[in-house]
Amino acid sequence: MSGHSKWSTIKRKKGVADAKRGAAFTRLSREITMSAREGGGDPDSNFRLRLAIEKARAGNMPKDNIARSIKRGTGEDKDGVVFEEVTYEGYAPKGVAVMMECMTENKNRTVAEIRHGLDKYGGSLGANGSVAWQFERIAFFAFSEEKMDFDSAFELAIEAGADDVSNENGMIEIVGPVTSYKEIGDALRAADITPEDAGLRMEPKQEMDLNVEDTLQVLRVVERLEELDDVQNIYHNMSISDEVIAALEAE
Repeated sequence: MSGHSKWSTIKRKKGVADAKRGAAFTRLSREITMSAREGGGDPDSNFRLRLAIEKARAGNMPKDNIARSIKRGTGEDKDGVVFEEVTYEGYAPKGVAVMMECMTENKNRTVAEIRHGLDKYGGSLGANGSVAWQFERIAFFAFSEEKMDFDSAFELAIEAGADDVSNENGMIEIVGPVTSYKEIGDALRAADITPEDAGLRMEPKQEMDLNVEDTLQVLRVVERLEELDDVQNIYHNMSISDEVIAALEAE
């Protein structure tokens, strides 16, 4: 199973959990705010913001919420809470390396909650750089082959600086270096392609293999950490087998 298939299955489960907790809008809003702060409030010139808005619309976030999130990021909303992006590193059970991307207005609270969550289940919080060397950041885009055939997608992506293009189960995924993120996004937009999923993510340079039971145990710990309000994304270096995916989809 391809990386995207695994990634999308786990993200879909996370999305369902977010919706049940009412956390989906919170995560989407923070992503819009940070995107606007980083690159300005114009989605035409800020690709990260454009994608964040598209995801928010797909998640049925009201237009007023989107507008307020943008104003918080640009500073127009002077009463808005100021968030910071911060990444924590550590180990989950079984020695699985984890990278945890957070958005928070209180780093002391966030790090205390993450440390407690890891310690509770047999993991540990590490110092900066303790596991980051095991990952690399990549740009990725995924969309249905119904929007563009593989050969056309391959040509477009490679010309825009991508490293690889794959197609599995009708889903085309483009991956490349972070520096190609805007170029690939602009090329897709020029071709009138809106990705189902896109962004920057951490990919492990080498995965570790665990049996199905242990893998599911670690994934449940990851899910509990993702339930923390300040956690946006968690990445790990654990291999996800087809058997694990089948078990997840059966839950």
